[in-house]
Amino acid sequence: MCLLVFAWQTEPGSSLVVAANRDERLDRPAHALCVLRDRDPRVLGGRDDLAGGTWLAVNEQGVVAGLTNRPSPGGRDPTKRSRGELPLMVAAERSAADGVAELSRRVRPGEYNPAWLLVGDRRSLYYVELTLDREPSIRQLGPGIHVLENTAIGEPSPKVDRVRSLLVAASATGPSLWAALPTVLADHTVPVGGAGTAPGSDHPVRPSATLAACVHTDDYGTRSAALVRVPSDPDSRPDMLVADGPSCVTSFVDVSDRWT
Repeated sequence: MCLLVFAWQTEPGSSLVVAANRDERLDRPAHALCVLRDRDPRVLGGRDDLAGGTWLAVNEQGVVAGLTNRPSPGGRDPTKRSRGELPLMVAAERSAADGVAELSRRVRPGEYNPAWLLVGDRRSLYYVELTLDREPSIRQLGPGIHVLENTAIGEPSPKVDRVRSLLVAASATGPSLWAALPTVLADHTVPVGGAGTAPGSDHPVRPSATLAACVHTDDYGTRSAALVRVPSDPDSRPDMLVADGPSCVTSFVDVSDRWT
């Protein structure tokens, strides 16, 4: 997953609103939506058919866990465990707090390639950093709109700046964030000054096309997208919509009936 937007405690009637674009090689087999865990709790999300994990997992209790990969100059180490296990590990718990606690307990330095996660529910929101040489770093976030791509939160990112500007503009023109998110995910604009830049000094230089919200290159791009809305009512299950294709040309389909 290469773009995550988590709006926590900002929308009337919804504790958490999430938008996500999943960017991947075009030839890597995957399903945009599966039942990842049948019950206790039931978990929905995409499935990477090659490694078996997911980039976004949502459970019936309202826990949402999204993952972005940290690029490295040498590329992914195939001897390590799939990062896609991590959202599943978190979403198997009944709260975001329990999920990140379980991740902290079970994950050891160097087991996975580096990654970042956002994990939230009705009660809390967390940012998780996984590196090769340290225990997972977990930071609780406050109310607001948090945008994560393939850079750490707080690092300079033309992509994050562009997405945030679109969200601010959408809020100023009147429609709800939920209504505006499909347009934000479909944006093809490469930020000014972003072409050919790297997310950080230890990251490889990236193609300029990957700095757009919706990515298109010859062999890599936005493969699917998802929208999740966790109602403030604790007895209500999350709303979930999925686009099984690039978010610029693929309609979102309501898959909330998959909770039953």
